[in-house]
Amino acid sequence: MKILNIQVLRGPNIWSIKKTKLIQMRLDLEELEHRPSNEIPGFKERLEKLIPSLYTHYCSPGYEGGFFERVEEGTWMGHIIEHIALEIQTLAGMDVGFGRTRSTKTEGVYNVVFSYVEESVGEFAAQAAVRIAEALINGREYNLEEDITKMRQMRDQERFGPTTGAIVDEAVSRDIPYIRLNKSSLVQLGFGKNQIRFQASLTDKTSSIAVDIAGDKEETKRILKEQAIPVAEGTTVSSESDLKSAIAEIGFPLVLKPLNGNHGKGASINLKTEEEVIAAFAHAQKYSEVVIVEKFISGYDFRVLVIDNKMIAAAQRVPAHVTGDGIHSVQQLIEIENEDPRRGYGHENVLTEITVDRDTLDILQKMGYTLETVPSKDEVVYLKSTANLSTGGTSIDVTDMVHPHNVFVCERIAKVVGLDICGIDIMAQNLHQPLEETGGVVLEVNAAPGLRMHLAPSEGKPRNVAAPIIDMLFPPGKNARIPIIAITGTNGKTTTTRLISHIIKNNGYRVGYTTSDGIYIQNSMMLKGDTTGPASAEFVLKDPTVEFAILECARGGILRAGLGFNRCDIAVLTNIQEDHLGIADIHNLDDLTRVKQVVVESVKQDGWAVLNADNEYCVRVGEETTHCNVAYFSMNENNPVVEKHCREGGVAAICENGFLTIKKGEWKIRVAKITHIPITFNGTVTFMTQNAMAASLATFLWGFKIEDIRTALETFVPSAAHTPGRMNVFDFREFKILVDYAHNPDGLRGIQSFLQHSDATYHTGVISGTGDRRDDDIREIGRLSAQMFNDIVICQEKYFRGRTYEDMIRLLSEGVREIKPELDIKIIPNSEEAWKYIIGKVRPGELITIISDSIADAYNTVKRYQDSELIADKV
Repeated sequence: MKILNIQVLRGPNIWSIKKTKLIQMRLDLEELEHRPSNEIPGFKERLEKLIPSLYTHYCSPGYEGGFFERVEEGTWMGHIIEHIALEIQTLAGMDVGFGRTRSTKTEGVYNVVFSYVEESVGEFAAQAAVRIAEALINGREYNLEEDITKMRQMRDQERFGPTTGAIVDEAVSRDIPYIRLNKSSLVQLGFGKNQIRFQASLTDKTSSIAVDIAGDKEETKRILKEQAIPVAEGTTVSSESDLKSAIAEIGFPLVLKPLNGNHGKGASINLKTEEEVIAAFAHAQKYSEVVIVEKFISGYDFRVLVIDNKMIAAAQRVPAHVTGDGIHSVQQLIEIENEDPRRGYGHENVLTEITVDRDTLDILQKMGYTLETVPSKDEVVYLKSTANLSTGGTSIDVTDMVHPHNVFVCERIAKVVGLDICGIDIMAQNLHQPLEETGGVVLEVNAAPGLRMHLAPSEGKPRNVAAPIIDMLFPPGKNARIPIIAITGTNGKTTTTRLISHIIKNNGYRVGYTTSDGIYIQNSMMLKGDTTGPASAEFVLKDPTVEFAILECARGGILRAGLGFNRCDIAVLTNIQEDHLGIADIHNLDDLTRVKQVVVESVKQDGWAVLNADNEYCVRVGEETTHCNVAYFSMNENNPVVEKHCREGGVAAICENGFLTIKKGEWKIRVAKITHIPITFNGTVTFMTQNAMAASLATFLWGFKIEDIRTALETFVPSAAHTPGRMNVFDFREFKILVDYAHNPDGLRGIQSFLQHSDATYHTGVISGTGDRRDDDIREIGRLSAQMFNDIVICQEKYFRGRTYEDMIRLLSEGVREIKPELDIKIIPNSEEAWKYIIGKVRPGELITIISDSIADAYNTVKRYQDSELIADKV
């Protein structure tokens, strides 16, 4: 077997709209295409032995054991690898279940598709599944546990921590979208201007002054003491001499901890001798030069969580410990405790595995114990000086037991320090009595407190503490999303995108839009290039200034990684024509329709799909669309699809008596006279008229006024500014040049009617092809060119895409000669030479059409020549 390609899909895709996190592996079974599983001796038995949990997979029989039945009956290895990839992720602690395996047009080659939780783990699972299958086929031993351990480690490196994960999960449950902004825990909730950013439990509402105060434990203590809040007596030291003075002033027992420490690192408690204090001081200085020295307060360790100035949860934290049984040593008891299924590596489970470190050994030494000591039955042996969950501690929920006075004190502390999300550490005998009565004190105030102890306490009631955080960030009435209009189709996407953006900008919105030319925020290009994929969509949705997103979605991006958004308000499908066929398993227009339909299927429930009623494949999409509203546009007022749709109360855009008209049921609303819409070139360019109808209909459905749409249509002039590379006409004294990005036969046909209506006396065409198209698609460019031009120049500088220069010239020439065998085709491999040729032979009244891929930077070249002509006129 051979892995040909692995793709990570991150958004709605051709396999699923809802299952957005998928691995798509292109797998060549090679000789195994002719060896199903039942023809491999002992394969099923070895698979059952290595991964017995595959028994739970239902597969097509629909019950447990169904998958193994399929293996016994005989199934292909791609299908088996899909199930292995899913199960090994599950065994590594990532519950996944969606999978598909489909053959391609190439014999023995399959697309194996399965869900993942973390990207890197999903890719690893794809590769591991193939290795496992090969080992089982050949009867080799395989160390599955090594893979599982590796996948767990990868997961913990990549996934969100428990705090970030809980907030993201709560947001998703409320239909708030999110974007991960880095490899750690910086996350954006919402899109565009409505976004909120957070990192762990720090939000963009968190005061930086409050964080600084909380980070300086001595300053925190001073401020709280001034406000009559009980704190532990103490000071800060940075030298041994200061330390000895502090000992004399405060007295034993003591607590030492780094000034800027976290997770209990470097802390030591209940120090009763000068020697212990000096050793603890050296240990604390590994984490911070300045060390806090405090009076040790006996009692229990509590954490109170305050969100948006309201107490939300409280937990008692218990340091990592074991309970003796009179039989096992401390070391053995730790190992037994770590077998608790609730304990895991890092933050993977409710509890963290207990590790032995300096702190553990110091505590045991103070007790006169070692790791080999056997504690007596029921004796509790503490192993850490702090109760942090990250060091193996446990938590007990005590939220409902907190005395109202203590609630008041904690909420007051959050306001005094100024934290929107605040973790308050308290040492007290209990929290059901006021702190003043029990002698309890506040030890610390924490910015970015961890939520795990409240989300999943080892004892007591779990608290959904992420909910009040989302309540604070997105109070009732605050929208997390911005409007999204997505445009797809074979031709006309970019012009339609630009025209919709122009209409919406003219209505006062700050627009971000993506095109095949670049990414624009309002009127400024941010990035240049073909930016029609999911990364470009995400760029716009990340921008905090954007109020409205218009996103061009091309075939390549959808196939490569899915959509860059999970839902749009309106989808526009301009047309489905022959282009890019024969690439990435897209062999015919049915296949291409399936790709474009992904955008339509992403429309929200009460949104709109705007479809071309003159295109049979778009009509088919409309017939299959039931989850949202459908509207059509057509050049023909009497189009039967439109007539039936409007009779049933539907909405459409049509050409009617020379007007672009919106039809609602039997009502007609005239938007603009078509000859007054500049991009239609007096109505001579059909595809531009269709683009205008699609844009008008989409913006009308959003709710913009007809008069505002009309004004925008009449001010959108086909030019390098508004529509670069799309029907750009440049006037010279005695001739004209048309630059257009007609990259496929249908695009070339689109400008044919304009040429036929022009008053040009002679037509020259500068053409080229694109190498990754089918042979006959390239020939068709030649055939159409022969019908349109008196003189043809082939300038093929780039876009070979796997073909040779000679092959491209041959196919284009064959197409031309099928129509005009007598035509003398000029072949010029260099754009500069091609430019000199066409300008050198130009005649009065000539129209030169440059397909923009033919001459590099055609627009800049033409503009430069036009400017030089103007200068010459002035001289």
